[in-house]
Amino acid sequence: MQTDTMSNSVQRSLRQCLSNAASLLYQHGHVLETVSVPFRGLDSQALRQLSERSQEWLTCQRVLESSEAATYNEQGRFVLSTMGRELLFDMFGEGAADYA
Repeated sequence: MQTDTMSNSVQRSLRQCLSNAASLLYQHGHVLETVSVPFRGLDSQALRQLSERSQEWLTCQRVLESSEAATYNEQGRFVLSTMGRELLFDMFGEGAADYA
């Protein structure tokens, strides 16, 4: 029972971070596809700008990374992992995580 409660809490935290991250991306001129398309992503300069403009971004980025909902692609850009994209899809619909 304790594990289920913890799992629900982590998922709720991830959903909140994804929702906040989506809002912050839009506020700063990005779109969801920036992080949901594996070959795109946010480079180090974009991440630095987001974190300088919003402490909330830095918190969400850390939660997404530590939960393995986000990672860095081959080009070193911040992107959502498969799990992160699936959660994003569940929250915002097919278009949010489309990368075909």
